[in-house]
Amino acid sequence: MSLLDNIHEPSDLRRLSDAQLNELATEIRQFLVENVARTGGHLGPNLGVVELTIAIHKVFSSPADAIIFDTGHQAYVHKLLTGRKDFTLLRHEGGLSGYPSRAESAHDVVENSHATTALSWADGIARGFQLSGKKNHAVAVIGDGAMTGGMAWEALNNIAEDPQRPVVIVLNDNGRSYAPTVGGIVRRLEPVRRLDAVRVHRNYEKFLGWGKRTLQRAGTPGHLAYETLHGIKRGMKDVLFDSGIFDSLGLKYIGPVNGHDIHDLNEAMQMAKNFGGPVVVHVITEKGRGYRPAEQNKDDHFHAVGKIHPETGLPIEPSRFGWTSVFAEEITEIAREDSRIVGVTAAMLLPVGLGPLQKEFPQRVIDVGIAEQHAMTMCAGLAHAGFHPVLALYATFMNRAFDQLIMDVALHGEPVTICLDRAGITGDDGASHNGMWDLAISAMVPGLTVGIPRDGDRLRELLRQSVLLDGPSLIRYPKGSLPPALPAVRQEGDVDVLFERNESGKPILAIGFGPFAHELVAAAREFEGDVVVLDPRWALPVSQTVVAMARQARAVLVVEDGLVHGGIGTEIRTALDHEGIDIPFVSHGIGKHFISHAARNKIVQSEHADAKSLLESLKAID
Repeated sequence: MSLLDNIHEPSDLRRLSDAQLNELATEIRQFLVENVARTGGHLGPNLGVVELTIAIHKVFSSPADAIIFDTGHQAYVHKLLTGRKDFTLLRHEGGLSGYPSRAESAHDVVENSHATTALSWADGIARGFQLSGKKNHAVAVIGDGAMTGGMAWEALNNIAEDPQRPVVIVLNDNGRSYAPTVGGIVRRLEPVRRLDAVRVHRNYEKFLGWGKRTLQRAGTPGHLAYETLHGIKRGMKDVLFDSGIFDSLGLKYIGPVNGHDIHDLNEAMQMAKNFGGPVVVHVITEKGRGYRPAEQNKDDHFHAVGKIHPETGLPIEPSRFGWTSVFAEEITEIAREDSRIVGVTAAMLLPVGLGPLQKEFPQRVIDVGIAEQHAMTMCAGLAHAGFHPVLALYATFMNRAFDQLIMDVALHGEPVTICLDRAGITGDDGASHNGMWDLAISAMVPGLTVGIPRDGDRLRELLRQSVLLDGPSLIRYPKGSLPPALPAVRQEGDVDVLFERNESGKPILAIGFGPFAHELVAAAREFEGDVVVLDPRWALPVSQTVVAMARQARAVLVVEDGLVHGGIGTEIRTALDHEGIDIPFVSHGIGKHFISHAARNKIVQSEHADAKSLLESLKAID
């Protein structure tokens, strides 16, 4: 029986020797490669934290001590050590979540997979421990990439306020978020990485002791010895790591520690636990560690993979980034024609499709790190300076820049184009990654023009139109492969008519946005009554053509890949009410609830937005 078979809860680790823990780490890496290869998932981040997670769970006592993983995509090892070893349906309906999940285990604290939040969670939990008289710790594992986000520094400022706050900050430094870490923090951390994470802390203390003894033997006066040692200490810190980042806040700094050395990690974690106040443990790790295909992949070290051949790391299924590829091609072509275009990303250069633009125009692509709020306002400044920034984000991450979208971009009418990848239902990443909020958010923003392409050709058209607008615009498209082109049968004003059967002169006006237009056309073809299917393409503000056509209809049906409450359907209904158009109105979209991980098509069916459900709705109206 393997060592992993005998690990049912973290306390089981405490009876193992360092040699056995190293063997366990090898078993865990083999388990991860074999299992994630079958399902897909976040492989590289988890391979990089095997020894680190073992050490945390050996020294601290979860769940009494709260273990908080920033983003949470590196929690697979944590799941294994807390008794969850059935990875057969990882990130699939009925199986384990790809992130921590309170429904799965008492050891899981934070489910949100948006970065930079762990330190704030830890601060709040630690304050709770103090107020209730508990002697437990809050342990936050945060990557160097997440330290590019402002929320992390807000939390540090507060954690440092109390020298007794029981917070252990594990800085998991692998030089990357999704892509290489950017910004000034790189200059602070890079010298440490070049040292290959030798046992610096231990050697540092030994060196100071040796220096003190040497000076005393030489008869150096006490005050000169102190000044000399202080200079040595300061110099070593400057060479090894400017721990002044944390020292200036009053935080104890331990490190750097080799993140793949069980002995050193156990020692560092024990020191942190015993310290009695907020402490930073700086750990150097390698993303993709121990799996050659991941180690050799320079783009992202297998940050997230689909199904792969475990022996080679080659994909079993074809790439599903069709929408992203169209954006990547078109924005690069537009940039060739228009020198005002500047691409902006928040640590997701390749996933959002800005790689080709950066390759051709490296000075015209800006990666701000995990800092969506800064990105949005910085884009407002770029636009004011005469450029046209194109901010490419995952739709779920735009939520973080809501205030900046309103107060910095929209209030000032700055011509910024926001392109949201993975909008709407995404599926397997679960509740925090479905891009279901942006349409309801956008509907609240004055002066924002919102485009929703139904196919690749429309994405190209909308992108070209957006960069010519005088004010802010947003274009959103889903995850995955492209649907077939769906040409219009004719134009009516500024909207596309995709299908029509109208013998009575009073049809149902069916309006479909984005890929759901395909579902709606399929339903209309099966429907036996009169129906006209529209795609306005530009969803906001509501087209006056849509209002005029609704005046001639007997009912309106809307389907959108976003919240049904407060989304585009709500805006259309409000526009009709304003014009006194009182006809039956039916909206389809995503209900106001968090969606568990499952295949996209299953979720579409459960939200009643598939062709069969839409056909039933048309029949019910008729």
